[in-house]
Amino acid sequence: MIYQATAVVKSRQLASHLSKELRKKYTKRSIRIIEGDTIRVLRGEFRGVTGKVTKVSTQKNGVSVEGVKKEKLKGGNLDVFIHPSNLIITDLNTEDKWRQNKLEGKKTKPVKEAKPKATPTKSTETKKPAKESKPKETKESKPSKNEKKKEEK
Repeated sequence: MIYQATAVVKSRQLASHLSKELRKKYTKRSIRIIEGDTIRVLRGEFRGVTGKVTKVSTQKNGVSVEGVKKEKLKGGNLDVFIHPSNLIITDLNTEDKWRQNKLEGKKTKPVKEAKPKATPTKSTETKKPAKESKPKETKESKPSKNEKKKEEK
């Protein structure tokens, strides 16, 4: 199911726990990691390393951290992607106002209140009076144009 997950589900899987200080401040246990967050590695080969997040990859289901690299045999360095469950967020990147409001529990968009719909009543006072029908003039009572010309002559 991990490989067939939608983009939204994969994005949710990139969440990590907050440190104790951040938990108390924001009253949240975890949040999605973004570039610029400062994290500490809790498990694996790079345990204890603290650094900023440089890349977040939903395809690789991991996070690349400053200072966490592996050397190739032929030379050069590779970014190591660490799963977010092995990390803890120690400092947040709060440049994004939407994320800041979400953390603090503020509403991001004002919600319009629904107006109650008026139910129609069956009283005769609210109904509009029916249009009175005017008697239509027949052709006999109304002279045609030709007849008017004849009378004038």
